[in-house]
Amino acid sequence: MYPFIRLAKELFIHRNAPALPITGTHVSYHRCWPQDLDAFMEMNNGRILTILDLGRTVLAQRSGLLGALKAKGWGLTMAGNSVRYRKRIRPFVRFKLVSQAIGWDARFAYLEHNIWIGGECAVQALFRAAVTDKNGIVGPERIIEAMGQDVTSPALPDWVQNWIDADATRVWPPQLGQD
Repeated sequence: MYPFIRLAKELFIHRNAPALPITGTHVSYHRCWPQDLDAFMEMNNGRILTILDLGRTVLAQRSGLLGALKAKGWGLTMAGNSVRYRKRIRPFVRFKLVSQAIGWDARFAYLEHNIWIGGECAVQALFRAAVTDKNGIVGPERIIEAMGQDVTSPALPDWVQNWIDADATRVWPPQLGQD
């Protein structure tokens, strides 16, 4: 089940946090609870993705994106991700989540999330996000305008552009497996 209580807590804690620019950084703190664990007594990889979603949601609120989505009746969806898991998150460990939009292209926004345990990065994730309406994907220029801002995307880092280029070579739809 989605952690609605955690989401409500995060939105409440950060309700008076200063507004962020589109590429601003949101930092939040979390703890690995027993319900987050898998059979190996570490945070389940699916739960990690959900925790990243919490950071992304508050980032969207603080940057004004949630208000624009609500005003326009738009939705937000994830269109892809790449995750590096480098350190186990054990029960009751407190960790820091750092979330930031790092740029956009003609269709998608690219977001980075990092989970830190002390001074060590445990998880790094890159997400491709899209805003949608009844006609499909809403271009970033319309989104930025709806947010009342006038900014251009910073240059995407090489590693992000390389991921975009590599992902474009993926066969779609995938071939069915052989029995």
